[in-house]
Amino acid sequence: MHTWDPDRYLTYADERGRPFLDLIARVDAADPRLVVDLGCGPGNLTSLLARRWPGAEVMGVDSSPDMVAAARAGGSGVQVELGDLRTWEPPAPVDVLVSNAALQWVPGHLELLPRLVGHLAPGGWFAFQVPGNFAEPSHEIYRQMGAEEPYVDHVRGVAEPDAHGAAVYLRRLQDLGSTVDAWETTYLHVLTGEDPVFTWVSGTGARPTLQALPDDLRPGFEAEFRRRLRVAYPSGPHGTVLPFRRVFVVARVP
Repeated sequence: MHTWDPDRYLTYADERGRPFLDLIARVDAADPRLVVDLGCGPGNLTSLLARRWPGAEVMGVDSSPDMVAAARAGGSGVQVELGDLRTWEPPAPVDVLVSNAALQWVPGHLELLPRLVGHLAPGGWFAFQVPGNFAEPSHEIYRQMGAEEPYVDHVRGVAEPDAHGAAVYLRRLQDLGSTVDAWETTYLHVLTGEDPVFTWVSGTGARPTLQALPDDLRPGFEAEFRRRLRVAYPSGPHGTVLPFRRVFVVARVP
């Protein structure tokens, strides 16, 4: 099992946070009582929900003990608990249920949508976003390398993020009786620093692969991964441009 590093994840906190802001801007809940962030990570974005709805009880849920510890240490005042979003049960019907860049780690998460919608109070909102860039070089490169010797036997079966297009989620949630707004956005993140795309993806999508490698193989894998990423994402005078497609869905139950 891989673990998460809150510090590495927060290296590009502003860039990772922008989709969250764009998502909750489309949630028109006036006075929710219970707001839940499923897959809250280090909690820096969950605290924004408390600012958006100061009269609500705001909860964060994450399956990573390291992320939960970081969220609790952040001093946001938001209640954070350890839990698996596949089996988690809310303490009461939820008025706003948010999941930011988490569902892509749950295989078959389309089948989970009825359960999540079922957590909502009448008129409640379900808002989530997932990456839609899994065919980009940032992901293709480490998958290709992981299929090569001497790495293949070590990374076989590691966790792989995956998600669907906006139209798939739109239809599935409409079939559940929700009113749905779904869209896609490609951000052009301008990153700085040494090997910034490696820093980005090693904190998220590539992390399970990197952690699965033994200590004697990981440095060589990382060095070649960095090299190939530099070719795919060349640095320019203003930084390195990382195109990042995101899929957004906001649904409201009757």
